[in-house]
Amino acid sequence: MLEEKPGLLKKILAMVLAFGPGIFAIGYTIGTGSVTSMIVAGSTYGMQLLWVLVLSCVFSGMLMFAYGNYALVTGETALYAFKKHLKWGKPIAILIILGVSFGQWNSLMGILGISANIIFEIFLIYFPALAAYQYELVLTIAVVVIIVMYYFLLIGKYTFFEKILVIFVTIMGLSFLVSLFMVYPLPIEVAKGLIPTVPKVEGGGMMVAAFVGTTMAAATFLSRPLFVKGKGWTIKNLKQQKRDSIIAASLVFIISASVMAVACGALFHQGQPVTKVLDMVNTLEPVAGKFALTLFFFGTLSAGLSSIFPCLLIAPILLADYQSGELDTTSKQFKIITAIACLFALIVPVFGANPIQMQIVSQVFNVFVLPLVILGIILLCNNKKLMKEHKATALLNIGLTAALFFSIIISYNGAVALWNYF
Repeated sequence: MLEEKPGLLKKILAMVLAFGPGIFAIGYTIGTGSVTSMIVAGSTYGMQLLWVLVLSCVFSGMLMFAYGNYALVTGETALYAFKKHLKWGKPIAILIILGVSFGQWNSLMGILGISANIIFEIFLIYFPALAAYQYELVLTIAVVVIIVMYYFLLIGKYTFFEKILVIFVTIMGLSFLVSLFMVYPLPIEVAKGLIPTVPKVEGGGMMVAAFVGTTMAAATFLSRPLFVKGKGWTIKNLKQQKRDSIIAASLVFIISASVMAVACGALFHQGQPVTKVLDMVNTLEPVAGKFALTLFFFGTLSAGLSSIFPCLLIAPILLADYQSGELDTTSKQFKIITAIACLFALIVPVFGANPIQMQIVSQVFNVFVLPLVILGIILLCNNKKLMKEHKATALLNIGLTAALFFSIIISYNGAVALWNYF
């Protein structure tokens, strides 16, 4: 038996490290933005918004598959193809770059703020005397985290980024799943959550938009062609690309639903909605105990760290995509843009703002470019001259059209929610 264990561990490690570009989809999708949205939704509305998560993950899987397929068949990346093949492609691509970068950089502020607060709260569980120095310590932690991330960006290539993300995502997934076994909702609540309803309370509409903004992130689909190319995949890997899309979307659903379920099981029935990072400590610890709380926090922290990488990468990725379809991580342009993103990320920690509220609002901004991103790939996938025998099937077209209508409804809903908020 002792001889078999290393072999089993090696197999598990090889399986995890063999994960394809879908790991970036999980990194983009499940960050502290997603975790925060799931915790706030689970603690405030129970499992009522599970249907939104199901639809978002199904559509995300289809969009990842469509964008990945286009890249493998044509060898072109998304925005470069928009600019080259679509009428009004240039202004559409520029609008998408501005919209997605703005949304992701806004998310980055909240992500870094929450991650720094979580590290501080973990220290606080074991060293309560540090409470008097919260602002100074949170800011110091945020600065250290962003400097380390920027250093990794400067020395890394695709395979390095992928391995770092695999580690964070694995820790995150296991942490949340173990927490779910300790605290869980009733099966009837899960079943009711699959019936489409919007919470008829203040902030309910914004929560729905934030859910879609974080689980159907435009950045996930737009960046996929570059990551597929970075992996070295070609048209021979079409089946592998399809499988990778399905696995990524499934894992996004499983991990996100686990977080919502933990928050529902532990906090919803106590009538204690989460509005700031400290709330997670005060409410989870009596229910789950110190170990489960630390485990859940490490999962949330891993979610944050796994998102900082992709969020810092998004602006140079989209710009490189638009210019040439190739990402050069050693270029001066890459270094300058990521440095500006790092400084932008420090806004919430510097001003001591509430990162949870900032995170929810920032997720809503992500939905506004989504209809353009979906419409663009529908037009490209149905271009027979480009796709030849790999043109979109009737089933994929039905799915993408449904995703387009869903995104338009959610964008309108998000605009109304933001108008009421401000």
